[in-house]
Amino acid sequence: MTIAIRKLTALAYVQSVPVSIAFYERIGFTVAKTVTSPQTNEPIWAWLDGDGASLMVSLASGPVDAGQQAILFYLYVDDVEAKHAELTAAGISVGPINKPFYNPRGEFRFEDPDGYVLWIAHT
Repeated sequence: MTIAIRKLTALAYVQSVPVSIAFYERIGFTVAKTVTSPQTNEPIWAWLDGDGASLMVSLASGPVDAGQQAILFYLYVDDVEAKHAELTAAGISVGPINKPFYNPRGEFRFEDPDGYVLWIAHT
């Protein structure tokens, strides 16, 4: 018997959990859980939820080099153009909407504060 995998949630190491929380809230996530350090009284880990999407962020023990992480985060929405306009209006620097053959309804890329690459694409 094989037990099915129900869910996959990525964990990204970040320089500042509060900065990452603020960024991901701006793009549509909410904070579901946090763990706070008694020494700093700041979150050192957070679970962020979207509508069917989750991401954990944790305080890195050293410098974060997103280029060495070799990971991209794909976020799926019903309306790519509307999300592009929403993020632009929120002051988030997003790339142009491209419509490659494999995603004719469009996609665009941007980065989080630690340099992780996020792609918005159509569901």
